[in-house]
Amino acid sequence: MLKRSLLALSFPLLLGATTLPELFSALKNHSQTKSDEMLIKQAEVAKEIANAKLYPTLNLFAKYDYYTTASGMLPVPPDELFVMIKDPTIPQPFSQNIMREGVNFTMPLFVKSIYSMSDKAQKMQKSAQAKKHINLLKNEALIVGANANLSYLVALEKSLNTKELSLKETQKTIKIKVDNGRAPASALYKIEDGLNQISISKNNIALQKEQLLSSIRSITGITLESPIPMQEAVPLQISSEIESLKPLKLKIEANEIDVRAQKEKLYPSVVAYGSYSFSQADAYNNNKSINEEYGNIGVMLNIPLLAMDRYQDIKKAKVQMQSDSIELQKLQDELSSKAKMLQNSLPLLANSITLSKKSIENKEKLLKIAKVNYTSGRLATEEYLRYEDDVVEAKAKLYKTEAQRWQTLMQLAVIYANNIEEMVR
Repeated sequence: MLKRSLLALSFPLLLGATTLPELFSALKNHSQTKSDEMLIKQAEVAKEIANAKLYPTLNLFAKYDYYTTASGMLPVPPDELFVMIKDPTIPQPFSQNIMREGVNFTMPLFVKSIYSMSDKAQKMQKSAQAKKHINLLKNEALIVGANANLSYLVALEKSLNTKELSLKETQKTIKIKVDNGRAPASALYKIEDGLNQISISKNNIALQKEQLLSSIRSITGITLESPIPMQEAVPLQISSEIESLKPLKLKIEANEIDVRAQKEKLYPSVVAYGSYSFSQADAYNNNKSINEEYGNIGVMLNIPLLAMDRYQDIKKAKVQMQSDSIELQKLQDELSSKAKMLQNSLPLLANSITLSKKSIENKEKLLKIAKVNYTSGRLATEEYLRYEDDVVEAKAKLYKTEAQRWQTLMQLAVIYANNIEEMVR
């Protein structure tokens, strides 16, 4: 019974994905996507670390001190010390060996840079989330593009199969004519060479198909058995902004906050502090056991006057911000130009598809006429084969153009951060 249940659960996996949503779902659960999720978690931890600095720091301690001369266990007011000196039976809180246990704390009351570092970490978290979204779109676009190319290769393979059947039928007719001496043997060799060229082309197609299947498998863990039919469900949405640059823009905003935070480290800071200790020792004057409690609490104003390392940190943060800003401008120019080129290509590709379909119709009609003429001996073998090749080439151009259109759409979808799952069904 258990074996049947396991087999039932694994049966869909054995068959492989049959729809795009299944591939998209597998992508979201694949290690490629999970690595981006780890970047988000790292940013979350960085934010928590920054916020943690706002909380008090509390420490328990225990220590043993040995001094070369007797030292105080705690400060003793003069009036109390004079009494101890007059009465040697009173153990004085001085010793060479002192055990101390206690607790101390510090708490920032005003440290401006902590708040800025927290803001920076929050901005980096948003950048990581945006990066994960864009990377997911890129991989979804890769799936759609690879599937479109796979469809192109399968369709091309079908047209080669049709050509192969046509040549084999012709081969039978030519063989009879050669055997009867009505046609030269060279005609048969040319047909056989045409069939061999088809086999070579189909073998090359098989290699290209395996590469495409591998690219899909690498990001989903699924091996397709055949291309998935696709259609455009929602039209492409073009915005005025290059949405794929959002992660870098957020990172630059985080860099700006970082520069501010590094400058704020030179601001005055206010910190509360305190401690309590319980000390034990043998008194210096009469060797009697003694223990004392001692505590303090206070507020400290810290004003940095000279901190060269912090000036260097400011400089480093500025350089990083400038570097990312230059990279943003560079990518902005490149993607704007690319997006314009891709948008202008879409109507041209659509027109090419229409013209290619019409061309195929005409070439298939011409092939039928050529086949009749060749069978009746009114057409040379080379010319007949050229008609066969024309049909396959015309179909190849159509399928390739259709694949190019899908790839163009996907590139634009990534640039403008369209929802590919809704866009393609």
